Amino acid sequence: MAAWAEGTFLGSLPEEVAQTLVSSSRRRDFEAGRTILREGLADTHVFLLISGFVKVTTAVEGIETLLGIRLPGEVVGEIGALTREPRNATVIACGPLTVGQLSRGEFEAFLRQRPDASALIAAAVSRQLRWANRRRTDFAVFPAHVRLARVLAEIAEVCGRQRPDGSVELLVPLTQLDLAAMIGIAQATVQKAIQELRDQKLIHTGYRQIIITDLANLRVTTDKNSR
Repeated sequence: MAAWAEGTFLGSLPEEVAQTLVSSSRRRDFEAGRTILREGLADTHVFLLISGFVKVTTAVEGIETLLGIRLPGEVVGEIGALTREPRNATVIACGPLTVGQLSRGEFEAFLRQRPDASALIAAAVSRQLRWANRRRTDFAVFPAHVRLARVLAEIAEVCGRQRPDGSVELLVPLTQLDLAAMIGIAQATVQKAIQELRDQKLIHTGYRQIIITDLANLRVTTDKNSR
């Protein structure tokens, strides 16, 4: 089985515990673009992300807003399972995706047996809230290109792959609509923001591909504008 990044739910568990949990789940494969959880539904199962990435979205006044990216080793659907409330977000496969499905009962039984896992779930929810709060602060404070730079730098930390030339390729395919939704601007504005970062030679873009050509200076750009 795969090794998961430190800081993810599975990656933070003892290896044998994580492997046992995944082995006890029902393995499912999804194609790119497939919705695996839908906002508003009352189902209560949980997905362990074994391989592949997902994006998490919500509808705000009928407009899709991108809440974040989840990477291999993380768990999705846990809030609905634990609160027994309808799903508060939609989760979509960004590429080929393999998950392990657990029922609410199976997941709750595991958490009862492993108090350390319960703490990891609480920490993951806290990280998601901090991420969302940062985005709301960004909306009020920073111009579009800085908001975009901040988001790209954060995404690079969790799902970036360094290339031989030192640049960093984002492993999640993101469209201009995705980026616009994530930073709360119109698509025409995100096009200008992308062009500004290109002109500064901080990123290079292709079809559904973003390469950060100078991650250090991209971070400097965001730091300068956060003072």
